[in-house]
Amino acid sequence: MRYPEVKRDSTVEQVHGEAIADPYRWLEDGDSAETRAFIEAQNAFAEPILAALPARGAFRALLTGLLEAPTRGCPWIRGGRAFAWHSDGQNQPVLITADSVDELEGGRVLLDPNALSDDGTVAVTVASVSPDGALLAYGLADGGSDWRTIRVRDVATGEDLGDEIPWSKWNSPVWLPGDRAFSYWAYDAPTGDALTEEMGAGRLMRHEIGADVADDAILFSRPDEARLFARHWPRHDEWFVLSTDTGSSSGNDLAARRHGDEALRQLVTGNEHEWNAIGVRDGRLFAVTDEGAPRYRLAAFDLTTGEQRAVVPEHPEDVLLDAALTASGLVLEYSHDASHRMQLATLDGELGDHVPLGEGVSITGSETSATSDRVLVSTSSFVDRGTRHVVETHGARLVAHRTLPTPGPAAPAATTTRVRTASSDGATVPAFLVRPEGDAGDAPRPTLIWGYGGFNIPMNPGFRAVLAAWVAAGGVLVVPNLRGGGEFGSEWHKGGTKERKQQVFDDLYAIAEHLVATGVTSPEQLALHGRSNGGLLAGAALTQRPELWAAVLPGVGVLDMLRYHRFTIGWAWASDYGDPDEPQAHPYLRAYSPLHNVREGVAHPPTLITTGDHDDRVVPAHSFKFAAELQRAQQASGSDAPVLLSVDTRAGHGMGKPKDAAALEFADQLAFAAHHTGLGVQELDAPGLDARGLEVPGREVDDSRAAGA
Repeated sequence: MRYPEVKRDSTVEQVHGEAIADPYRWLEDGDSAETRAFIEAQNAFAEPILAALPARGAFRALLTGLLEAPTRGCPWIRGGRAFAWHSDGQNQPVLITADSVDELEGGRVLLDPNALSDDGTVAVTVASVSPDGALLAYGLADGGSDWRTIRVRDVATGEDLGDEIPWSKWNSPVWLPGDRAFSYWAYDAPTGDALTEEMGAGRLMRHEIGADVADDAILFSRPDEARLFARHWPRHDEWFVLSTDTGSSSGNDLAARRHGDEALRQLVTGNEHEWNAIGVRDGRLFAVTDEGAPRYRLAAFDLTTGEQRAVVPEHPEDVLLDAALTASGLVLEYSHDASHRMQLATLDGELGDHVPLGEGVSITGSETSATSDRVLVSTSSFVDRGTRHVVETHGARLVAHRTLPTPGPAAPAATTTRVRTASSDGATVPAFLVRPEGDAGDAPRPTLIWGYGGFNIPMNPGFRAVLAAWVAAGGVLVVPNLRGGGEFGSEWHKGGTKERKQQVFDDLYAIAEHLVATGVTSPEQLALHGRSNGGLLAGAALTQRPELWAAVLPGVGVLDMLRYHRFTIGWAWASDYGDPDEPQAHPYLRAYSPLHNVREGVAHPPTLITTGDHDDRVVPAHSFKFAAELQRAQQASGSDAPVLLSVDTRAGHGMGKPKDAAALEFADQLAFAAHHTGLGVQELDAPGLDARGLEVPGREVDDSRAAGA
């Protein structure tokens, strides 16, 4: 196979005493004419091969149906009004408001992002309604970028006010006392390429509605600490609570003061542990922490003295993921064997009733209020496209539970089980195994592994269109819970970070080999897919164990581990990966960096690399350089297994991607995997393939910790 010609120059850099060749560094300039020509050539090469895949058209139709079916996000209440994100086939979900959650189905459209662009590439990535329900502060992102422009809309009239705040990222607006001002995280306007330039110091700002943005006050700033983030949360009318951290998965510090005071009382220092502040009650700040508790516990600080006391101790088996205050008690969210459950408790931590959310589900959104005993929850699973729950509580007691109807068809039928095997260090690693309805498991089947393994992010049984389509087409789906993830607490996470990152890959290989050994699949039928940090997983698995895969699909992956920290927010990932500028990190980063471990003379499996040229989370240069190097090695090996690079020229990392564009990308990935694993196209004719899946904003306020890969 003859690949497009790609220039290799003589760039060599001395890195901690080692000469590192970087012949494709010129591809890091995303706006250069040479890079644009490279993108055009790669897309022109890949498109005919993708177009010839037998299942491409069928998967596009299937995924379009999955993505365009109705979705309903978790509702929230502000000022007596209900709000929720709804979608009925549009490229972007729309924000609906009504007098109650039961009236949302016929509610008024408050904000329709689809009207903001012709191609659906302008998305609302954060939205925060003032406590009195009068104002909506929302952030717009263009072309998939992480950059946001914050605007303010009058809820009653549906009209925007004059407020417009550019160059914001990460934090959702948090309303301040009086409901006519909010905090936000801001940066200086980039002086170079806004999509690749390394992020400098940010600052926490206060914006008064109607005021000139240039007059916004600084709430917190440390200009000499560029690698620091700050978040004002939780919102409280008496207390200002500040969380600061230095990376995507690092520990954080907490401080607090009364509104109007200048001096902060430091509650936690050192960035050694996680302290997820969840609310203030009677002068006590409640926080979920892993201090002395790798499966997390709930603590409370006396805000006048700083004294800490235990509220809910660490569970002997389950991981405490989150907690929230109601008018009379606590709501606790736990992970049990990587599935979620919810339990009530008193304010003093006495455990009470379980909330019947179902088995094998993920909590995708929840809404509580310190002035109400009603809890709103949304869940999903591999076989449930989404359920909304209305829960009435009193302290630790469950009073009533019901679900809201969700329009649209049911999810494709499937059976989910758990499999477990020993990894290279003897630890047991589990995985979800999802079989299509009617598959008895009596013969090896085309199988897709969807993996991640990083940043304390759990892989739970959620509903995703791309995964549902694979199962609906007759394929087996496997979702492993690898070290580095958040399924089993902070020790499980840390066991796959920095110098222990190789363990994540070893966990993956153990699962893959177990699937083969137990007859679930064979190496000729096994595909691997991962995005972002999961793209790193796929890239490392491709270069370390090429014989294990029939196809590999790295999406928007972190693939150059020696330079990832030099672009946009990449330096924040050092909390998981280690800092390439530190000599002690270089050996282990160099040892697994996919770009630097493409081997000469090795035939690699069929590979489809995907990225977006507007990705300012994991810049596309990772994929560009890796594809160029892998194609060169593949051509030299004489293998005719294709190595393709497909670049979406109006997309970023994935958040807010229009449904029509997502359907095209997912269809190419699944058709490529189907072709090389032997999943027959005729199996797409099975009934019931018009179910849907779409990730929509679940919680009103997003996590302001710097976004991981």
